[in-house]
This record gives sequence, structure tokens and C-alpha cells, in this order.
Amino acid sequence: MLKEKLLNKTALLGVIGLGYVGLPLAVEKAKAGYKVLGFDIQKKRVDMVNRGENYIGDVVDEDLKDLVEKGMLRATTDFSEMKNCDVVTICVPTPLGKYKEPDLTYVINTAKEIAKYLHREMLVVLESTTYPGTTEEVVLPILESTGLKVGKDFYLAFSPERVDPGNRIYKTKNTPKVVGGVTEKCTELAKILYENVLEAPVHTVSSPRAAEMAKVLENTFRLVNISLINEVAIVARRMGINIWEVIDAAATKPFGFMPFYPGPGAGGHCIPIDPFYLAYKAKEYDVRLDLVEMAGEINDFMPEYVVMRVQDILNERKKPLNGSKVLLLGVAYKGDIDDTRESPALKVWDHLEKKKAVVEFFDPYVPEVKRGDRIHRRVELTEEYLKGVDIVVITTAHKNGVDYDFVVKNAPVVFDTKNITKDVKENRDKIILL
Repeated sequence: MLKEKLLNKTALLGVIGLGYVGLPLAVEKAKAGYKVLGFDIQKKRVDMVNRGENYIGDVVDEDLKDLVEKGMLRATTDFSEMKNCDVVTICVPTPLGKYKEPDLTYVINTAKEIAKYLHREMLVVLESTTYPGTTEEVVLPILESTGLKVGKDFYLAFSPERVDPGNRIYKTKNTPKVVGGVTEKCTELAKILYENVLEAPVHTVSSPRAAEMAKVLENTFRLVNISLINEVAIVARRMGINIWEVIDAAATKPFGFMPFYPGPGAGGHCIPIDPFYLAYKAKEYDVRLDLVEMAGEINDFMPEYVVMRVQDILNERKKPLNGSKVLLLGVAYKGDIDDTRESPALKVWDHLEKKKAVVEFFDPYVPEVKRGDRIHRRVELTEEYLKGVDIVVITTAHKNGVDYDFVVKNAPVVFDTKNITKDVKENRDKIILL
């Protein structure tokens, strides 16, 4: 019955969590012809969706508005409406605790809510990134506590989200999907669902554990390589070698090399977090992922290293960091998005303030930042303002919304941690690279 509903698109699809993963997924499911019900505990989000007001960069404003007006997409804070859903997809946060241990609170609480309304012929798909074993060891027991049996009464699978905010080529619609179900039937149904929604291949694996491992491997690979290039960048500077030139040269090799670039650290909700879910789980099997732990330490050190460089640059100009006016150019964790989660720029800000620097920011995508109880609003990049700062530190590589020629011309010195000023022709003596 569920298979027929998925194939003829009469199934009601629920999406829990309407953030950077959930809302784009809900929109794509509705665009594919399914009626979609979005769930979120934040009433503000729910109200915005129901008004057709978009708040996620990767969602097209007109698409959301059109789907809501046509009745294909609706949002609610009432989780009891899950009883009407044929499919429920979990897209909730999976943060780290104080000591970099996994915090599955949102996943557990969501599974408990689903259990209240679980019914026969319902498919549950976990998309939240987590350690291998979560679907079967954490979510499954909660759902089977209802007396219903997986593979017989209901279906459960894991399909990792692969959202890359700001990516102009790969969006939810055309990014290949990985699916692993608890049983073969679970995998089959989840595969049918995503094949009917996406314009991308759906790759099946033997179990949720394999799908979970694939996701953490993807981001562990990125963390290790980002940390490697950051460490090489530090030694390259000591040796008087331009690391950006070196990377460009190495990237000419058509095999065996993939370019990664240094910076003030890796941000976002994936790279700084996901590898530690794997490291945590590995300890259960008496395995230490030393490379992952070391990569994390290098990445965590980079904001401090950036501030050390800022201090040295100012010292060379006979200025103490204490009391100096520092402009951070960019606080989003990556270029041309508004997401500040785990942003290394904010960690640089922390280290600067510890050394008594006066810190302000400009970001074309982020109008304000809340730090503690205080709201910091971005400054205006006027000629007068730039001439009044002691140093500009580029911490995010925004390609749009910043006139770098204007910044370099008017600022006394620019410390570019992202090499975004590479095309600036004049006043290059003012630019110092990471």
C-alpha cells in the first residue's frame, strides 16, 4: 500500500525540522508532486512558511510561495498531525557537547514524538548526521517500543543529508543520495521515495550503519585535508613560500591531488562536528582515531593562529593589539551565505577580544550578530571608516557584496586569510596573506 502511494504520489510526506536541510527537502518533495507537512518547534519558522516567506538561501522565494498557495506545502507545530503522514523524515540538529561528545537529544526527542503517532505502513527516514549505529541502536528501539515491528508494520532507513549551502551547482534536487534501510523492504521504499523526488542517482547500501559511516567519512575526509593544508600553510610562511601559489601548482596534476585551501578554520554544522561522532563511536570498539583528533586540534588552533598573525602585523607597525580597532570582513562560515554556525570568524573575534582589541564587522549577508546579551550590527564600509581602523582581517571569502579594491585602497593594512584579494591589482603592498 505504501509503495503504491509513493509511486502515484498520494502519500503525505512529513519533514521534521525546517532548517537548512529540512526546508529545502520539503520544498523539493512538494515540487515533485507530493503534499508535504513540515514540523518545527519554532513557531516563527512555521508562521513564515505558511505565509510563503523564505528564510533559507538555497530555497527559491517564488517556489516556496507558489507551493504554499497551491496547498502542496504547509507547516505546523502540532506534532499530532504526524498520524496522517505516510512518510516522516527527521532533519533535526545533532550538535556536539562541551567535550565533543555527540548530543542526540533532538533525535531522541523526535523519535519519541514519532512513536506516539507511528502506524502501520509508515516510513521513517533519519537524515540528521550521526555516528554509525544511531538508526538501529537509538531510533529503532524507541519506535519498536510501540509494539510495531520494523520491516513488517513500519519501515526505517537512514539517508544522510548532503546540503552544501551556497553551492551554485549542487542543490538538494541534483545531489546523489545514499540510502540504507534496516531491512530490504525499508531500503526499497526509501529508494522509491528519493527517486521520485530527486534528479540524481540514489545509491543503496546494505544497512543504515553503512549509510551513516559514508556520511561521517565524507566530512572526516574534508576535515583532515583542511587541517593538513592549514598546517602546511604555517610552515610555508616560515619558509617564505606563498602557499596559494603552491596549491595552484600542485592542482595542475591531473591525478592524485585534490586542492584544499587554508583559512581561519573550518566552520558550519558538518566539518567541525561530524568527524567527532565517528571518533566517539570508535572508542566503543577500542579504537582511537588519532588522525581525526589531531586534525580537530589543528583546526581549533587556526583562529588563535590568525590572531597571533594580526598581533605580529600590528607590532611591525608599532601598534599594540590591545586597543587597536580591528574590522572582521565576513562572519559567515563560508562565502556568499548567511550561516554563522561554528564560524571560525566568530572564534577569531573571541581571541581578539581576549587580547583587548576593539572588534567590529562587516558582512554583506549578515546584518547583525548576537554575542552574549549584546547585538552587534555591521558597520558601513565607507572611505572614512576604513581609514579609521588599524587593520582589516578578511575571515570569509564573499565573492559578492564586497568591493575589495575599495577596501584595500582605503584600509591601512589588510590581512587576507582566504586569498580573496588575489585579483586586486593596486596597493598590493597593503595585503598580507595567511
